[in-house]
Amino acid sequence: MTQHKRPESVLVLVYTPDAEILILERRQPAGFFQSVTGSLNWGESHAEAAWRELREETGLDPRQPPRPCGLEARFEIHPDWRHRFPPGTETNHETVFCWQAPSPVPVQINPDEHVSWQWLPFDRAVARVSSWSNRRGLLQVIPMVLG
Repeated sequence: MTQHKRPESVLVLVYTPDAEILILERRQPAGFFQSVTGSLNWGESHAEAAWRELREETGLDPRQPPRPCGLEARFEIHPDWRHRFPPGTETNHETVFCWQAPSPVPVQINPDEHVSWQWLPFDRAVARVSSWSNRRGLLQVIPMVLG
């Protein structure tokens, strides 16, 4: 077991049948908006991490776990955060999951990680998320799952 973070993460797209998208604002960096996301713990599967992150970041305890969406991304870890990963690690591998909420339900964010949350219509959510991988995930996955 290591004290460094594992350079693998999950992105969980949380949406409603009416294409309302849950967006969280990170504490750091300020003004950074995203879907539910987080690094895998050492020894944890992607599916376990997706379910854990959904519960930790929203306070929701879904009966059905998030499901894989068949989309992955590799991106550069910002130099300010590389010290958190094993020496020499420069990229992170992200696996996208999705989870449908019945409606825009209230969530309880973890104040150590996030400062606000909101449900936005699909187009506004796509425009609001800060990372290219989150934007691409929304654009490719949500139309597919809502058919």
